[in-house]
Amino acid sequence: MPDDKIMALPQELLILGAAVKTGIVEALLKSTTYTSLSEELNLNPRAVWVVVEALADLGYVNRQEERITLSEEARKMIYDPTAPNYLGFAFMHRYNMIRSWVHLPEILAIGHLESRDQDPENTRYFMEGMRHGAEKSAPVVADFLLTDTINGVRVLDIGGGPLIYGRAFTTRGAKVTVLDLPQVVELMQEEAEMAGITMIPGDFNKGLPPGPFDLAYLGNVCHIFGETENRNLFTKVSQVVVPGGRIAIVDMVRGTNPFAAVFGVNMLVNTTNGGTWTLAQYTEWLSEAGFQDVKLNEVAGRQIITAVHT
Repeated sequence: MPDDKIMALPQELLILGAAVKTGIVEALLKSTTYTSLSEELNLNPRAVWVVVEALADLGYVNRQEERITLSEEARKMIYDPTAPNYLGFAFMHRYNMIRSWVHLPEILAIGHLESRDQDPENTRYFMEGMRHGAEKSAPVVADFLLTDTINGVRVLDIGGGPLIYGRAFTTRGAKVTVLDLPQVVELMQEEAEMAGITMIPGDFNKGLPPGPFDLAYLGNVCHIFGETENRNLFTKVSQVVVPGGRIAIVDMVRGTNPFAAVFGVNMLVNTTNGGTWTLAQYTEWLSEAGFQDVKLNEVAGRQIITAVHT
């Protein structure tokens, strides 16, 4: 319902996000001064002073006379994976989402965003955002999908670059293959090897590893693309999953999830033709690809559509 809370501006996130994008946060890992910081990063001195002062009052920066440095709590939150408050750069994914959403008026006029931020670090931010969001649900989802399966079940995790679900499947005895884009595989290959996960670079719109697989897992993939791509993807999955094997789709299902319609707007501003889809659409696409017994379950706050390959 309409609520005056919509007037609240995420000022702290916008300030911190800008400090990350401009290199201020990284530069503050070592003690410096306002003047040195401005010169090193080629930034406006007045703007740097105003933003860093705000970061100090918010608890991200320590000041000792003219010397400034990242606070210990901020270091732990951003750089220390062992810290209780660790986020890494997951918050930057939300920051980038905001930057996309402010273009909604022009998207309403022409249907798409004409130019996007091509910063290669955005891949890292996206990965950390996805990882942070899935850490609690992944073990429960893995238990749900691998119940009554034999040890060594072969799982294809499509678009599973953050490895959260891949790790959860592996921990439960599965042999996991992750397909993701080359830049993602390059970023995560070392972690995958340590976890015993096979990573394959590729575009699932063009093809899938031959398998065979017992389970194909599509976690938050289908909302990135439109009807044609999803139909084609399900057909490709049917060609690499054994008869009696399953497909599992985690996504927001339009018409059953109160957030699906709003999330559809997020896909409007961030993809070419992505969106959120109804259970009837999923059922039709899956049936055409040779899957049956389509079911929708909610597990650990996630909606999971499962179907069996005939």
